[in-house]
Amino acid sequence: MKTASLIFLAGSLIALPALAQERVWRCGNEYTNNSTVAQQKGCKIMEGGNVTVVQGTRASGGGSASSPSGGSSAARSPAGSPRVEGVDQRARDGEARSVLEAELKKAEARQAELQKEYNNGEPEKQGSEGRNYQKYLDRVAEMKAELARNESDIAGIRREIARLPAKQPQ
Repeated sequence: MKTASLIFLAGSLIALPALAQERVWRCGNEYTNNSTVAQQKGCKIMEGGNVTVVQGTRASGGGSASSPSGGSSAARSPAGSPRVEGVDQRARDGEARSVLEAELKKAEARQAELQKEYNNGEPEKQGSEGRNYQKYLDRVAEMKAELARNESDIAGIRREIARLPAKQPQ
């Protein structure tokens, strides 16, 4: 049994160099295992550990500086997406604006309600809070955090509305 294991182990060690990676050359940011290409380009041989190269995808089209519209790359639609007519896009923008304005009104109403309940940091005590002051302080801190979150939401909605194209006169 031991001899069979030793023979198998010896056989695997002999076959190990056959599994080793062949030579790899580095040509700037490119890697190759083709020696003729490496010699033509004057590449340097890589020594040490194994090299794994994963091909990335290249961006289609040119940079934002060469775009004819002059808009930012975030404002453009992704490559391959269908082109939307100007009238349809204005309708979508108008719908988005009305949805955001409705959300803004709702958030502002909620903010007014929260501020009224918060009462400048001194809301009315409820139930057992008269006996347990820490419970009252925890609720006040929670209310203050909710006011801050809601204010942040309002600011975000306003930023989104500002990003939309100007409202078209009707």
